[in-house]
Amino acid sequence: MDEPRKHQVSLRGASAKEISRDALLAKVSQERELRNFTRRATSAALFLQRVWRRHRAVKVVSMQLQQQWLAEMNQNAICWNKMQISRIVLRPFIFFMTFLSTRYQRIETREEDCVKLCFRVLLESINSTDPNENFCSLVTGTTEERKIWIYQSKKLILLCLLILVEVDYTDRGLQDVGVVSLGMRLAVLLTDWKGWKSITERDTQYADAAVKNLIWFIANKESGTYNSIRRYIWKLDPVPTQGASSCRTDDRFLITASALTLALRPFHFRDTAGTGSGVLELQHAAENYFFFLLTIPWFSERLPMVLLPALKHKSVLSSCLRSLLISKDRISKEISEMDRLEIHLQSKKMPQVAWALANIIFLATSSDDGAVSSGKFAPGLDLVAYVRFVIILAENLLACFGKDGQVRFRNQEIQVDVDNQVDPIGMGLLESETTCESLKMSYTDLLKPVCQQSHLLGLLNLEKDISGRMTDTHQSSEAPMSFELLDVAYYYSCMIRIFSALNPVLGSLPVLNMLSFTPGFLSKLWEVLERSLFPGRSHDAKDNSFGNDISKSKDDVSQRKQKWCAKDRGNKWVNVLHKFSGNSPTESSKMNSTGKSSFDRIRDQSSSVWDVEALRRGPVGLSKDMHCLLHLFCAIYSHLLLVLDDIEFYEKQVPFTLEQQRKISSMLNTLVYNAVSGGVSPHNRTLMDSAIQCLHLLYERDCRHQFCPPALWLSPGERNRLPIAVAARTHEVLSATVIPDDASAPSSMAASVITLTPHVFPFEERVEMFREFINMDKESRRMAGEVVGPGPGSVEIIIRRGHIVEDGFQQLNALGSRLKSSIHVSFISESGLPEAGLDYGGLSKEFLTDIAKAVFSPEYGLFSQSSSSDRLLIPNTAARFLENGIQMIEFLGRVVGKALYEGILLDYSFSHVFVQKLLGRYSFLDELSTLDPELYRNLMYVKHYDGDVKELSLDFTATEESLGKRHLVELKPGGKDICVTSENKLQYIHAVADYKLNRQILPFSNAFCRGLTDLVSPSWLRLFNASEFNQLLSGGNHDIDIGDLRKNTRYTGGYTEGSRTVKLFWEVVAGFEAIERCMLLKFVTSCSRGPLLGFKHLQPAFTIHKVVCDVPFLATLGGQDVDRLPSASTCYNTLKLPTYKRLGTLREKLLYAINSNAGFELS
Repeated sequence: MDEPRKHQVSLRGASAKEISRDALLAKVSQERELRNFTRRATSAALFLQRVWRRHRAVKVVSMQLQQQWLAEMNQNAICWNKMQISRIVLRPFIFFMTFLSTRYQRIETREEDCVKLCFRVLLESINSTDPNENFCSLVTGTTEERKIWIYQSKKLILLCLLILVEVDYTDRGLQDVGVVSLGMRLAVLLTDWKGWKSITERDTQYADAAVKNLIWFIANKESGTYNSIRRYIWKLDPVPTQGASSCRTDDRFLITASALTLALRPFHFRDTAGTGSGVLELQHAAENYFFFLLTIPWFSERLPMVLLPALKHKSVLSSCLRSLLISKDRISKEISEMDRLEIHLQSKKMPQVAWALANIIFLATSSDDGAVSSGKFAPGLDLVAYVRFVIILAENLLACFGKDGQVRFRNQEIQVDVDNQVDPIGMGLLESETTCESLKMSYTDLLKPVCQQSHLLGLLNLEKDISGRMTDTHQSSEAPMSFELLDVAYYYSCMIRIFSALNPVLGSLPVLNMLSFTPGFLSKLWEVLERSLFPGRSHDAKDNSFGNDISKSKDDVSQRKQKWCAKDRGNKWVNVLHKFSGNSPTESSKMNSTGKSSFDRIRDQSSSVWDVEALRRGPVGLSKDMHCLLHLFCAIYSHLLLVLDDIEFYEKQVPFTLEQQRKISSMLNTLVYNAVSGGVSPHNRTLMDSAIQCLHLLYERDCRHQFCPPALWLSPGERNRLPIAVAARTHEVLSATVIPDDASAPSSMAASVITLTPHVFPFEERVEMFREFINMDKESRRMAGEVVGPGPGSVEIIIRRGHIVEDGFQQLNALGSRLKSSIHVSFISESGLPEAGLDYGGLSKEFLTDIAKAVFSPEYGLFSQSSSSDRLLIPNTAARFLENGIQMIEFLGRVVGKALYEGILLDYSFSHVFVQKLLGRYSFLDELSTLDPELYRNLMYVKHYDGDVKELSLDFTATEESLGKRHLVELKPGGKDICVTSENKLQYIHAVADYKLNRQILPFSNAFCRGLTDLVSPSWLRLFNASEFNQLLSGGNHDIDIGDLRKNTRYTGGYTEGSRTVKLFWEVVAGFEAIERCMLLKFVTSCSRGPLLGFKHLQPAFTIHKVVCDVPFLATLGGQDVDRLPSASTCYNTLKLPTYKRLGTLREKLLYAINSNAGFELS
C-alpha cells in the first residue's frame, strides 16, 4: 500500500475525499466537548433562572411584609410583651431588612424609618423593669427562647454594624446619624446584661451565658464586627472638623464610644472563674483587634482623647499583647502576606505592620492628655509582653523595608486624604499616609516615646526588678517571666534601624542621643559583651599594668601636649613615627627597673593577645543575640565618640577606662577585618556599618593621642595579610570592576581590607603600597602611549627666577592630570638670560621645592600657621579675597600631588584638620585641640561650666577676621538672637567646632583636593591618617640613619668610599647632633628628613662630588687647610665637598655652610 493511503480511513463512499485517522479522532473529540459545553451552559442558565425567580419572589414577599409590618406597627401603638416583640416585631423585620440591605448594600429612607421604629421599641423594652415586657428576659426562659434571642440579637448586631458603615456622616447625612446612634446604643445594651433592668440576681447565670455567646460571636472574624468598626473609624478625621453642630458632635462621640465598646467587650468579658472557657475566643478577638483596628493609620489621633484611657487599660492592651504573643508566628506570616501584597500594589504605601507598631507604642506610652512625646508607660502595662511583641513587629517592618533596610516607598511623597479613602481591607484601595497635614505630624512622631529617657529607664527598672525576683524565687516553681538586658537590646536595635530607614537625613539621631546619655546603659552592654568575648580576661593583671601606665602617661593631656611641643617642636614627628614603630620618646624617661618602658613591654607582647578569638570569622557564626548586642553597642558608642572630648576620654575616662577602650578597639578591629576579608552579607550590613564607624573613630583618636599599642591595630592581619604587591594590584583591579559599596562580593576582599582597615598593614608596607599604585599608574600610562620619563614629549616650561609662582601657575595649572608627565624646566635668571644646565629631573625638583617654599610662606597670604605649638600649615581664610586665591590653592594641590607622585619630599606639614578634609573625613570636636587649643579650652570651660551658662552672655555666632576687619557669622539661622543656655550649650559647642573645623575651611580644602586628586587617587591617600600623610609628604623621622645614607651614597668627581676626605666626612656626620644631621640633609636635598623607605628611594641619589682645592705643601705643614666652603646642588641632591685634610676644618666649614644656608649654586 502506498505510504499516503496507509493512514487513511474509508468513509464507504460517503465522501469522494477520504480523511485521516488522526483528523477524524480530533473532530470527534471536538464535537464531544461542544456537546458538554452546551449541556453545562444550559444547566447554568436554568440555575440562574431559578435564582432570579427566587430572588424576585423573595423581593415581592419582603416588600409586602414590610408594608404589612409598618401598617401593624402604626396601628398597634401598644406596649409589646417580649414574645410579641420576638414574633411580630423582630421576625418579619429581620427578614425584610436582611434581604433589602443585602440587595441594595445601603439603607434607603423607607428602611431607615423601619429601623428607627424597631430600635425604639427594643430600647423601650430593654429599659422596662417588667420581665414580661423586656425582650432580653427571653434568656431566662426555655432553651428554645434563649436560642431565638441569641439568633435575633446576632442579626440585630449585624444590622447595627451595617448601618454603622453605610450611613453618610457628612452634613448631608446628618439625619442618618441618629439612626446609627440608636443602633449602637442597642448593640451595647444587648452585650451588657447589667443594663437589662428586668434581670434578677437568680437570672444572672442565664444572662451571663447568653451575653457570653453573643460576645464570642462578636469576637469571631466571620461576624465582621472589627472590619465594620475599622471602616467606620477610617472615616473619622484625625482632628475633629471645626464648626460642626453640637448635635452631630455628640452623636458622633456616642457612636465612636459605642463602637469601641463593642470592640473591647471580649477583653472585659474574660472567664474569671478559671474554667478555661473563652480562651480561644479571646485569642480571636485579640487577633481581630490587632489586624483591623491597630493597623489603622493615625488610629489614636482619629479618636476622641477621652476614650484613649479605655484603650490603654491593662485589661485591654496587656491582654491583647499576651494573646498575640501566643499566635505570633501566624500573625507574622499573615501580616507579612498583607504587607507584601499592599507593597506590590502600591509602592508608596506604608506597611500595615508599621501602623500597628506606631499605634501600640503610642497606646503603651502616651499620657492621658494625648501627648505624643511622653515616654512613660501606661499604668499596669505588661511590659514584658509589650517589648516582645514590639520586637516582632519591628522585625517584620524591617523585612518590609527590603534589602539593606531601604524603604520601598517614598516617605515624602505620600499625602493624606482621609475623607476620600475607602474600604481599608480591600488590598490596594488603602492610601496610607506617612504625614498628616491637619496634625502637622509625621509617622516618626508616633515613635517619639522610644526616644525618651523615661522609656528606657522603665525597661531597665523592669529588668532589674525581674532579675531580683527571679533570684528570690529561684527555688519556687512559679518564677516570673524572664526579662533580660538582651530584650532591651533587641528593642532598641530594631528602633535604631527603623529610624535610620524612615529618615535618611536625621536617621536614628533622636534614639542614639537618648541611649548615649542614659547613665550606665552603655556600660551594661559592654559588661555583657566583655564576659562573652573576653572570658577570663576581664581583670588581667598584665593588661592592667599597661593600663595603669597608659593612664599615667595620659593624665592632663592638654597640658602635657603643650609641654612636649614647647620642649621640642620636632618631637611631634618623632612621636608620630613611634606610633607605628612601637617606640615612644615620651616614655623614654620612664624606664622601669628592667630598662623598658610600658610601651616597650606591650610592644614585646604577641599580637595574638589583641586578636579576639570569638570574632576571627567576623559576624559569621555569631549568635543572633551577640549580633544584636554588637550592633546596639557600636551604634551607641560611635555616636557618643562624636561628642566625647579628650578630657572625658583620657582624664575622666568615661564611660570606659583606657584598658576597656583597648579591649573595645581590639574587638572592633578583629570583627571588621575578618568581616571584610570574608565578604559582608546583606544580613550583616547594618552591624558592620556601625562597627566600621566606631572603629574609625577610635583609631583616629588613637592617632592623635595614643592609648593603644601598635600591635593591637596590626594583630588581625598578622596571620593572613596579603603581600603588598598582590594587595595593591588586586585593589586597583577590583576598584575598576566591583560595584561601589558592594562588600558582599567575595572577590572584593583585598579591596575592602585596604579601603576599610588599611591600618592592619604596617605604615612602611602602606608606603610601599602607595608607591606600587603610582608605578602601576605610570605603567598604564606608558601602555596608553603617554610620555612618562624625561625626553621628547615632556611638558616644557620656562620659569623666571623672580616670578616663579606666577609663571608656574600660568603654565601648569591648566594641565590637570597631564601634570603627571615629566616636566622640563628652563630657568631665566634675574638678568633675563637663560641659565646654564640641562634638566634631567633635578631642575623640576628644584622648581617644585622653590614654588612650595614661596607659596606656603605665611607672608604670601594663602596659608597660615595654626595657633598650636606645632605651627602647622592651614589655609588662610583671607585667601578668598586675594586675586585668584582659590585657584592658587587648587594649583598648590597639584604641586603637592606632583611631589607625591614623583616621590619628591617637601619640608612642610599640614594641620591635622586640613588633612582630614583632604582624606574625605569629617572633623569633630576633639580635633579642635590640634587647630586652636585656646578656643578648645574655652569651649571645654563652657561645657563643664557648673553655673548658669546665660551668665556668659554667649549667642550662636562666631567672629571671623579677614583683611583687618571682623565679620559676624551666625552658626544657625537667627543665631545672633539665640542665647546660649545650659540646655543648648552642647549644640553651641558643636556648632562652633563644626564651623571652625569644617565649614570655614571647606572651600579651600575642596579646591586643594581638586588639584591633589588630579595626580593622586583619593583611594591611595586614604591608606594613611593625617599624621602619616604629612610623613608621606615630608619624609621620616627627625634624624637620619647614617648607615643607610652611607650605603646609598654615590661619589663623583674622583671621590670613592675610601677617599680620605670622604672618611673624614662620615666621621664628622656621625659626631653631629640629630638636628645638625637634619640640617645637613636639608642643605643638600632641600628637605630635612629622609625618605620613609630609606635612602635607596631618594631620587636623585645622595651624591658627594669632589671639589679639588690645591693647598701648598708647606702651608699644609703649617696647619693651613682648604679655605673654601662646601656647597650643594639641591636639584641633584649633590654635596660639593672640597678636599679637606683635617677633621676639625671639615667640621667647622660644614657647620658654617649648613647654618648660614649659603653655598647654593647651579651646576
